[in-house]
Amino acid sequence: MARPVTLFTGQWADLPFEVIVQKAKSFGYDGVELACWGDHFEVDKALSSDKYVREKRDFLEQHGMKCLAISNHLVGQAVCDRIDERHKAILSPRIWGDGKPAGVNKRAAEEIADTGRAAKLFGVKVVNGFTGSSIWHLLYSFPPVTPDMIDAGFREFADRFNPILDVFKEQKIRFALEAHPTEIAFDIASAERAIAALKGRKEFGFNYDPSHFGYQNVDYVAFIRRFRDRIYHMHVKDVWWSATPKEAGVFGGHTNFGDSRRAWDFRSPGRGSIQFEEIIRALNEIGYAGPLSVEWEDSGMDREHGATESAAFVKRLDFKTSNVAFDAAFEKKK
Repeated sequence: MARPVTLFTGQWADLPFEVIVQKAKSFGYDGVELACWGDHFEVDKALSSDKYVREKRDFLEQHGMKCLAISNHLVGQAVCDRIDERHKAILSPRIWGDGKPAGVNKRAAEEIADTGRAAKLFGVKVVNGFTGSSIWHLLYSFPPVTPDMIDAGFREFADRFNPILDVFKEQKIRFALEAHPTEIAFDIASAERAIAALKGRKEFGFNYDPSHFGYQNVDYVAFIRRFRDRIYHMHVKDVWWSATPKEAGVFGGHTNFGDSRRAWDFRSPGRGSIQFEEIIRALNEIGYAGPLSVEWEDSGMDREHGATESAAFVKRLDFKTSNVAFDAAFEKKK
């Protein structure tokens, strides 16, 4: 049986829940990965109203649509980040409050823990999201950064996420970090360090998204094999990077997405530089049976066109692994 192909609704939060579910169905998807912003999935309402959860589920079922994960990236970003005015734009007034950093961090952590509780009530087993990072600004290591400063950042991450993960453990839910620049883990080396900081607890794993690795020159197929027992969810998202020098390099040059001067940019699946064939083979190798969830981002394409062609692209791309060697017919019978 093919893996479900779902649409992540984060980039469609301007549309009501009912509209994006119906659109996703018409685009050819088997289900949706609901974002915890807009009205797609509201954590506080899910915790306070059985009716809210039931009506969401009923609407999905009426339209023949699955939901296998919910995602709370925006609030997760505020758990470990050094809070500033940028965060006000991505947080609800309830989480932002008076904007004092310690309070924002605390309320964000409480909301992510509550997201695990809401996921249990909604009947999904994975919450995707971000962690934020108190040490992202130290990335370039100049002025010189001491090892102790980085160690402290990973300790702070563990201190803030272990209580969240205790709740996830109680609820039998897994948190899947989308390893990504600005998060505590953004490549293989930092992902290994994040796991070590949490002492390897299984509630923490990854929402695998190759688009955040390719342009960094990180081996995005090796990531799957390295963390084979921690790939809890998967985003199908493509990225293009230039084979020749450009005006704005890996760091983006303070340009916006879609600027032709950039050395990399997100593209509709199948139109970038990611080799999805190798990804599918690696996912088959590790036995990943979860959804292939399209996170659609392409500044140069109409999103409905892109989402429709992406559903068809992923369904053509996916295939089951073989349970026999291709030349087994030539083996001599004993």
